[in-house]
Amino acid sequence: MTREAPRHNYKSAENAVTDNDFSHTPVLLEAVIDSLSPESGKVYVDGTLGAGGYTKALLDSANCIVVGIDRDPYAISYNKLLSKGYPDRLHLICGHFGNMNAHLSDCGLSEVDGVALDLGVSSLQIDNPDRGFSFGQDGPLDMRMSQSGKTASELVNSLDQDDLADIIYKFGEERLSRRIARAIVAARENEPIETTTRLAEIIRSVKRNQNRSKKNKRNKIDPATRTFQALRIEINDELNELQLGLNEAEKVIKPGGRLAVVSFHSLEDRNVKIFLRQRSGNDQRGSRHRPDSTEYREPTWRLLKKRAIKPTEAEISSNPRARSARLRIAERTAAPSWSSLSQEGQQ
Repeated sequence: MTREAPRHNYKSAENAVTDNDFSHTPVLLEAVIDSLSPESGKVYVDGTLGAGGYTKALLDSANCIVVGIDRDPYAISYNKLLSKGYPDRLHLICGHFGNMNAHLSDCGLSEVDGVALDLGVSSLQIDNPDRGFSFGQDGPLDMRMSQSGKTASELVNSLDQDDLADIIYKFGEERLSRRIARAIVAARENEPIETTTRLAEIIRSVKRNQNRSKKNKRNKIDPATRTFQALRIEINDELNELQLGLNEAEKVIKPGGRLAVVSFHSLEDRNVKIFLRQRSGNDQRGSRHRPDSTEYREPTWRLLKKRAIKPTEAEISSNPRARSARLRIAERTAAPSWSSLSQEGQQ
């Protein structure tokens, strides 16, 4: 997830409420809002609050209630001013969308009418060099969305070469993962890798050496992109969080309610696609990741679009970060959630 946001002078989270103007436009905003079809009196969850773009659009579209969830304390503080503009209609929660059910219970809610998830890193995070997500700006090699736990610097300076290569290949789909991991291990023997620019240059040096014998072709994707993506996903356990979030959304969305998920790379989109196809009864081939079963489960989703919705050329032109965005949407049926059935079967 990269959401277009205005530049800010990043201060402490406590001061964030005075720094924002809520003027940015998130990726695929119109398509997401159209998919959720907000109505007055209904309740919606923005599970990836970020700079508040989807939340504000939902609140402006109807006299509805929005629960905004984000694991990043900065995002919650940033949106406090927004919440003052919608008294009793916006509830901010610092936490993971993978714990959506529990968070809603804390608000006195057991079900909602729609959930929006905009996956990955937010503009509040990637535009701030101090957060360490961007290889285009010098900053500490951090990458923690929740601002707690192990940093990316600790990861690249402690993992052995094979484990590091596995992460880069698995989560970054980087074919030069072994060479990059070898270069990282060699570089850290001289001094720890602590900044984004140093790590990026190590990765680029591997790519440059690989491409010297080839024709010179300009590549719009920075050579460090896939490795940075892999480390970020590992640090924040993003794919596991996504699966938890999809299961939670299935539990809390009412029959007839909507789910809208925006993803930015193939791993995320593949997981969302498999989840919705399996649980809508549209997966004729099944999944190689799931054992065959003769047990029939009633479909919990109805696909509103069989294929992912992509940004228009006009949107990509105005916001290049939208280029890889994919939106998948579905409507909840009245069937019990599959995860609830599994829990009942284990009792």
